[in-house]
Amino acid sequence: MFYRGYLDNITAIGPRTVGSPENEVLAVNYLLEQIRGIERESTDAHKISVDIQRPTGSFSIDFLGGFTSYYANITNVVVKLEPRNGAEHAVLSNCHFDSVPNTPGASDDAVSCAVMLEILNTLSKSSESLQHAVIFLFNGAEENILQASHGFITQHEWAKSIRAFINLEAAGVGGKELVFQTGPENPWLVQAYVVAAKHPFASVVAQEIFQSGIIPADTDFRIYRDFGNVPGIDLAFIENGYIYHTKYDTSDRILTDSIQRAGDNILAVLKYLATSEKLAKSFEYRHGNVVFFDILGLFVLAYPARVGTIMNYITSAIAFFYLSKKVLQPKLRAVHNLKKLLTAFSLTLISWVCTLVAVLMVAMFVSFIGRALSWYTHFYVSVSLYGTAAAAKLILVHVLAKKFFYKNVNEQFLADVFFDASLMIWSIVLAVMTQMGLCSAFIFTLWVAFPLLTKLMIHKEFSQKGATIKFIAMYMLGMFVPYLYMLYLSWTVFEMFTPVMGRSGSEIPPDMVLAGFIVIFTVILSSYFINFVYLVKSTKTTLVTLTTVFVVTLILVCSGIFFPYSSDAANPKPKRVFLQHTSRRFHDLDGNMVKSDSGIWINGFDYNGISHITPHVPEINDTIRTPCEEQAPFCGLPWILPVHFMFRKNWYLPAPEILPRSPVQFKLVSKKLMPWNSVRLSFEASGPSHMSLYVRPRAGSALSRWSLGDGMPVPSLGGDYFVFYSRGLHAAPWHFWVELTAPEKHSDGIVSLAIAAHYFFGEDQKSPQLYALLDRFPNWTFSSGWSCTYDLFVF
Repeated sequence: MFYRGYLDNITAIGPRTVGSPENEVLAVNYLLEQIRGIERESTDAHKISVDIQRPTGSFSIDFLGGFTSYYANITNVVVKLEPRNGAEHAVLSNCHFDSVPNTPGASDDAVSCAVMLEILNTLSKSSESLQHAVIFLFNGAEENILQASHGFITQHEWAKSIRAFINLEAAGVGGKELVFQTGPENPWLVQAYVVAAKHPFASVVAQEIFQSGIIPADTDFRIYRDFGNVPGIDLAFIENGYIYHTKYDTSDRILTDSIQRAGDNILAVLKYLATSEKLAKSFEYRHGNVVFFDILGLFVLAYPARVGTIMNYITSAIAFFYLSKKVLQPKLRAVHNLKKLLTAFSLTLISWVCTLVAVLMVAMFVSFIGRALSWYTHFYVSVSLYGTAAAAKLILVHVLAKKFFYKNVNEQFLADVFFDASLMIWSIVLAVMTQMGLCSAFIFTLWVAFPLLTKLMIHKEFSQKGATIKFIAMYMLGMFVPYLYMLYLSWTVFEMFTPVMGRSGSEIPPDMVLAGFIVIFTVILSSYFINFVYLVKSTKTTLVTLTTVFVVTLILVCSGIFFPYSSDAANPKPKRVFLQHTSRRFHDLDGNMVKSDSGIWINGFDYNGISHITPHVPEINDTIRTPCEEQAPFCGLPWILPVHFMFRKNWYLPAPEILPRSPVQFKLVSKKLMPWNSVRLSFEASGPSHMSLYVRPRAGSALSRWSLGDGMPVPSLGGDYFVFYSRGLHAAPWHFWVELTAPEKHSDGIVSLAIAAHYFFGEDQKSPQLYALLDRFPNWTFSSGWSCTYDLFVF
């Protein structure tokens, strides 16, 4: 298998930013060279066709608050492997060979392209003919927010034959590749993965978390689903997300076992789909969603969501029937029994709320004193701090309830009623989640069915005096499945989420988020064991131990002993900082420059901002916080994407003006009066491969139409309009128009329009001042820097 060779050679090219020679020439030539070599050695059973596509187009997307994307002359390398006599239908396999600036992009996504090359090689040498075609899309502009996949699915002639796709992505470096999105509404696709994949790893929980928008990321899956109406499977490596999109994402960090495993899985699934009768009629199999989850990575369980709905409702109905029967026996005490159950139910919920509030207060305090992310490099710190606080608070509430509220009440009765209270809560949660249509409700099916079976098995033991060893053993055995699965799921969730907290912006306190997750898992895992508080004579030792661990950890966190970031060569966990050497010019209605400045604009990617960097670079401190230019869209700052709402704290260090060798050219080409009191302004722009356009209608004016996307302007969060522009090599100047309705008198103009040019590679990328500043950053940072210009005009 040549996975490793392909991967090493692609990453050896260096960062492959859209528009750079590395991406548009070197990477493309390497792929073509390998594909032609594979074609020469293929058997007569197959026909291989290769096409270089360079599409131009635009679309709007609601990702990151909403914006419009325009691309020109970007690059796709498309390969079709089909039976010698051709094929009417096809399955698509997609990777992207471009990378974000200043990173080699081994996991994201060169490794997937290496896997696809080897799969193409393996399939082409097979003497068995496929029933359908397999199209391999080596996509050259995914990091520009999914542009190349849009160009392919909306413009390429082969796209019409695609009936399903597999998208290969990364949110981490190596490890298992997780199926985290499927469909929409094609259960047969998940079944294909279940049957074919040799090492399955899949979770509908990951799908619902990802599609909720909590994680600030998206993949080509969205484009094929929304613009191509094609169902698919989205896979991603999730291990070690700390170095995703950094200079550390190198090929040597991806274990050969991980690549081999992914190759085995994807080859098997592609072969299965390319010989499946269902592929040709995939639209006939659209019937609802599917519940799917793997069991410890050994195998995947999958069943239609409608079957899950029936199972969930039956499970919760049985639980309610059991609880009703308990309350009504004997009938003379029904009201008393119901009152006791509802009291325990309320006390359980109160204990959860008290725990959540208490732990979030600790997290807020830790954030306030500047010790956020203390657990980023040392995850055990979060468990020692928030996990012990949550467990101690839960136990304390029930100890107090037992001591003051349940004086002289039978311990066995209390244990029984609190068990029933937890069963009642999870039965309600199960019914509500099922009603909401959430496939993740299957988790609570486990948390109702297994405890209920356990309770029925050991009912007599509850009524006997004391919790015997036999009782505890049977109890633990009955709870084994839901507890084991929950621990496995929590490990997966924390593995995905913990690194994300280092790149989730300056506004969301990561300690609050992680503490919230820990409380949720603690509450779930403790729900059927909290009743032991009422069975045992004393919980003093447990409470003292938990409190001691919490207090010691809190003192150590406050002292700053747990530094958030790590420069460990084997396992780095860097702080991400973006620096843009910016020159800004603000013009009035007559075209006169009324203001200009230059500086290095600095954004820390996490909640800690630049607090840890100031001791190393003293001039970067809060005296140089960036002011907002209120009259300009997006505060007059050169955002590459509309993420202003995630990064409200940034810094602007004065620096000399930059003079790019290829400056942006921007001009008004024509102004035309249209019907209904509107004005059409036509523009021409040319410049580097990446530009951002910001539009703000002035008071009384409104942006009604433009030549971008579907013609209907989509505002970003805050009301301004954002257009992301990128191009490959040698694109023609960008022509576009905007149409505004305006009042008859508009002496101060009808629109403020700004354009930022971003120099991500080449001789204009970094100024001497930027190089000098980057050199001073500590080695536990990943600091990505480039130059840019910002010009504001009023028309």
